[in-house]
Amino acid sequence: MATEDNQWYFDPSTGAVSQGKESGWENRMGPYASEAEARAALNIAAARNKSADNEDDKDDDWGETPSWEK
Repeated sequence: MATEDNQWYFDPSTGAVSQGKESGWENRMGPYASEAEARAALNIAAARNKSADNEDDKDDDWGETPSWEK
């Protein structure tokens, strides 16, 4: 079995978790190292999105009020 066949994937359209690539890329999140991680795919994605949004907010804060808000 190839290395990618040992990985776990989550299908957000059905909620199914599978080992190996059983669906097309458009309906597949992963790979994840374990079945439990794949089942938590939506929570993992939400946490990563929140972290990225926080980094974007920090990047947008230059320490001064924008000219259009003065």
